[in-house]
Order: sequence, then structure tokens, then C-alpha cells
Amino acid sequence: MSASADFALARELLVRRFGRAAATYDEVAVLAREVARRMDERLDYIRIEPKRILDLGCGTGADFEALGKRYPKAMRIGADFALPMLERARGERSFFGRLRSLGRNAPPSLLCADASALPFARASVSLVWSNLLLNWLADPLPALREMHRVLETDGLLMFSSLGPDTLKELRAALPDAHGERVHRFIDMHDLGDALVAAGFSDPVMDMEVLTLTYANLDELLRDLRLSGSANASHGRPHGLSGKSGWAAARAALEALRRDGRLPATFEIVQGHAWKAQPKTTDDGRAVMQFQPRKLRG
Repeated sequence: MSASADFALARELLVRRFGRAAATYDEVAVLAREVARRMDERLDYIRIEPKRILDLGCGTGADFEALGKRYPKAMRIGADFALPMLERARGERSFFGRLRSLGRNAPPSLLCADASALPFARASVSLVWSNLLLNWLADPLPALREMHRVLETDGLLMFSSLGPDTLKELRAALPDAHGERVHRFIDMHDLGDALVAAGFSDPVMDMEVLTLTYANLDELLRDLRLSGSANASHGRPHGLSGKSGWAAARAALEALRRDGRLPATFEIVQGHAWKAQPKTTDDGRAVMQFQPRKLRG
């Protein structure tokens, strides 16, 4: 289910990068906030009253407020693999966050955890919310299985990810003779197959393209760096081939300039899926349901 059989990500590098980016992430997280807004709008059409919400890959906790506003009675839990992100979530939303939430939500609980090994009991949450987490997994299947495990029956997974056309301009401009310059992303159909393999039923998915624009290449690379989103594949090179490589990349991107700005494409995959009533037990036995017959009077 990975982006490719030869694609792997350096998890320790990702943890370090997102940890370093905790202090600067919010100032450059335009894409994540826009995607979160669109995910929240989709919940307008889904009937669910969750008791416990898990924001998986919560980062600095920017989505907590919207989730609390929509579901004021629900307990919110945030999990992320980068501890500095969680510290930022707790610190920035401590005093004033508690004042705003008086009489409404309890503050979110925060845990440092890996998406592929969640420290939660089976069937312990009603809604898993995952905004732009899956694209940081070379193979999403183990994490999706964990999400399915911790969801209660009839629980909902609401997610977003990045598709293969993300940063296609940068991918085309950078030379790849000595390795993969831009992170690879999983196709929507492969992600759908992974959802079904993880046990989810009736996945609903779609794709749209968002384009951000930048004054120059350095501005784009800065945003990627400050958000912790630089390439972390094992096959990444460790430098361009001198000044000529940079010059060629800049020239290729300049040819795409429109209205004085350089475009950067982001393919956004959004969707949701349900945890249905189980048809088999963990050891493979069929689950049979019996309905009592009404007695005739």
C-alpha cells in the first residue's frame, strides 16, 4: 500500500523536523488550516454525536477549537509523534484557551504517540480526525488498522492527505539524477484500497487541487522548512549539483510564473469511512446475530 515498493521515509528525521518546526509551524500552516476548514464543512452532512474525539497528528492543536465548537459535549484527545508540537499545543492554549472554554469543553488531553501503535483501548473513541497525517506515512495501512481498532462500532474516520500531483512544479524543476528530490504521495485509489483492507466500510473520497503562489523559490522552500515538510525519503539526495543545478531549477520555475507569482500545486484527498458492525471475530469466526421472536398473545 506504500507510494511505491522502493519508497521509504526516515521516521526519526521526521520526528526531529516536526519537533524543530513546532515554534514556526502555525505561521506557515495556510494549507493545513484551509484543509481543516473544508473537512469541518463536510461534517455538516454527517450525523454523529461523538463521545470521544481523537485528533491524530494534531500538531500544535489548531483543530481543537473547531472540533470543540461542533461537539461541545465530546472529550477531545490529541496525539502526535513530535513532543514539541504537543508542548506548543498545551502552552499556547493554556490560559486564554481555558478562559474561552469555561462552561463548554474540557481542555484536550494530549499524548505523544505513533499512529501505527496507538496507546488506546479497542473501541475507545467515536471519531478519529486526521488532517494531513497519512501523507507522512510510506505505508498507511498499519496506521489505518490502528484507527479502525480504536474506533467504536459505527465510529467515523474523517481524514485528509496529499496526492501524487502535490508540488509537481517543484518535482519537475529539480534534477533527479542523484535521487528523489520531492516526497512521493499515495494515490487516492490506493488509499481507498488501504481503508478497505484495514476493515473500514463505505469509504467516501474525493480529490481537489489547491494552488498556493509564492514570490520566488526561496519563499516556497522556506515554508516547507518552517512547517517541517521538507523531503524525508530515504532516497533523498543531500544537495543539488552545485550552482548550475539551482540555476536550472530556478529557470524552470520562472517559466511557470503567472501574474508575478510562482504556483505550487497541492492535490488534496479528503474522505471519511465508518467502522461497521463486525462480521467476524479476531480469530476469524463468523459473528451471528440473533433476534428474539415475539411471543404470540
